[in-house]
Amino acid sequence: MTIFLRGHHILCLQGFQGYGYSEEFVENMTHIKNLIDNENIKIKVSNTPDDICQSCPNLTEKNICKDLKYNEKIKKMDNEVIKKLDIGNEEMEASKLFEKANFIFNSKETIEPICDNCLWVKECIWFQKYI
Repeated sequence: MTIFLRGHHILCLQGFQGYGYSEEFVENMTHIKNLIDNENIKIKVSNTPDDICQSCPNLTEKNICKDLKYNEKIKKMDNEVIKKLDIGNEEMEASKLFEKANFIFNSKETIEPICDNCLWVKECIWFQKYI
């Protein structure tokens, strides 16, 4: 099975604590996190709405965030993660992708430029362990 993830969601999933934009969003993110944790999953990474975003109440019919300014911030976060991970369009085994992400994003200096403007930094245990 292949899951499509935005670049920044690779980081988000590691600190997810059940907070989200809606109950449906939280249920979907929990489901995806459980799949990744418990199944042999491949991940394809992008800078566009992914399998997590599909249940976001802010996603428009045009497949972008209804707040265009925030949409640009999200794409910037995605692009930064994708660039640092040095991954293209290929699918990658989830465990290897998260291992690589944790090797690269392992300090305040490496995660703060990406995560600092996130709405969920105060709830994110992954972010908090580096701050």
